Amino acid sequence: MTRAAIITVSTSKAAGEGQDESGPRLVALVEQLGAEIAGRDLIRDDRAQIEQRLRHWADVERCALVLTTGGTGLAPSDVTPEATRAVIDREVPGLAEAMRAASRPFTPYWMLARGVAGVRGASLLINFPGSPRSIEQTGEAIRDALPHALALLAGDRPAH
Repeated sequence: MTRAAIITVSTSKAAGEGQDESGPRLVALVEQLGAEIAGRDLIRDDRAQIEQRLRHWADVERCALVLTTGGTGLAPSDVTPEATRAVIDREVPGLAEAMRAASRPFTPYWMLARGVAGVRGASLLINFPGSPRSIEQTGEAIRDALPHALALLAGDRPAH
């Protein structure tokens, strides 16, 4: 079974200010894919910590899918894309582009999203926005492509 990890990046939520609503939305997406949740993190907007957790879930826990939520905007503290780029081997720009395009009908700020997607070893890492509602919208846009992407990373040769 495909294993997945979820990292919520939010300094305020990590400090106990309010409840993480985005992480559970990613859990729902993972469950729709038929994957198993290997673990979840709730961490602050800290580039070194984000990089460390991404490496942990990809390299130590060998999760095929590592999803983040939060830290993809323009605020000075939003460093999730930079942390992700620092740990991936290759980008998968089409996933991030599809996610931004999916947001367009719902917000005039869709083009400010800076999330990235990429591969580290045999793991697919994807940055989702921090908004719970946006997770559903963007997740729907890429959900059908994920099983194929994960099969390719696992070394399978599915039909195109």
